[in-house]
Amino acid sequence: MSVVKDMSLAEQGRRKIQWVRDFMPALSGIEARFQREKPFAGLRVAVSVHLEAKTANLGCVLAKGGAQVRLTGSNPLSTQDDVAAGLASLGVETFGIHGADEGEYQHHLAETLAFHPHLIVDDGGDLVQMLCGSGASLADELFGGCEETTTGILRLKARERAGLLPCAMMAVNDAKAKHYYDNKYGTGQSVWDAIMHTTNLVVAGKTVVVAGYGWCGKGVAMRAAGMGAHVIVTEIDPFKALDATMQGFRVMPMAQAARLGDIFVTVTGCRDVITPEHFALMKHNAFLTNAGHFDCEVDVAGLAAMAVKRQTRRDNIEGFTLPDGRMLNVIGQGRLVNLAAGNGHPAEIMDMSFAVQALALEWLVKHRDTLEKKLYQVPEEIDNEIGRVKLAAMGLSIDELTPEQQAYLDSWNG
Repeated sequence: MSVVKDMSLAEQGRRKIQWVRDFMPALSGIEARFQREKPFAGLRVAVSVHLEAKTANLGCVLAKGGAQVRLTGSNPLSTQDDVAAGLASLGVETFGIHGADEGEYQHHLAETLAFHPHLIVDDGGDLVQMLCGSGASLADELFGGCEETTTGILRLKARERAGLLPCAMMAVNDAKAKHYYDNKYGTGQSVWDAIMHTTNLVVAGKTVVVAGYGWCGKGVAMRAAGMGAHVIVTEIDPFKALDATMQGFRVMPMAQAARLGDIFVTVTGCRDVITPEHFALMKHNAFLTNAGHFDCEVDVAGLAAMAVKRQTRRDNIEGFTLPDGRMLNVIGQGRLVNLAAGNGHPAEIMDMSFAVQALALEWLVKHRDTLEKKLYQVPEEIDNEIGRVKLAAMGLSIDELTPEQQAYLDSWNG
């Protein structure tokens, strides 16, 4: 039933999956319990997250917990064909081909939902979008789901305000175990891993413009500065801009930063962050990258319309020659750079994010009879459990409050 590019790649894909499993101890501990308790027995779970090894591991963990799992990617350029084949060979129905066109991508989403899931795991909202539109009939047994990313949460909040959520949804991105680590440390490392591997150029001494200073932007800026870059931050939020300033970064509008940047990284979750008015000001050989979920932050179509020539310069780098001879370089087609041109977040980081996913799904199952069609926050006990498990896996321990200290904190008397 799976739709993958080449099943002969399965052994290579299984090796990748096993590699990340060895560095995801929190999820392995959850898997062991799930295998004993089977919390998802008789349930169908549809997953749409970037189709690479860490996601494959999550799919396997849910299957060990008794679920029938179908899994697809959330971006055609982040799908790894060997991992897709490896996952399919392990018994998880898998739908995804690297570089699929829009029609093929939508077909893979539809196939993932075609077994009428009880639960979904979404990354950016594509499953929810289909379940509220052309695939509405497939939501007849759906009672809950989880959303992985900031952009997806924004869309869910908009749907909640309009009364259009198809089921109860858990805001996994808002969990401490997710956004403190995945968004900051995961994005911070994986973005620069992708840019450096793709360009084979030095970061030190260059001017890096980071658009957006949320958790992901903080990570990107921090790692750039750590490698010796001069960092400029653009923002629309005055307090995030002040925070960036107090971290020692320059803050200015994109119209000013456009003249100065050597490498641009958008991390906003919004559209039209870098547009033709900015392209017209940029240096020769500037690099344009996006680390937000959708490929609308850098107006690549607008750049193409301005260009007199476009050419492939290296794998995952396209050059656009402007009428005055300047060349601007787009990495990964303006899609999520750390996955379109890299391997995504480190396994140790995704260990925490996917542990949240697994436990949040279990919580939804346990509370299915009382769920409303609204956005739920991850319960604090799940966050804290993951934190404790991760510390233990790293051989670390922390202090605990004594009863007297707890009583002091709970009292108004001091």
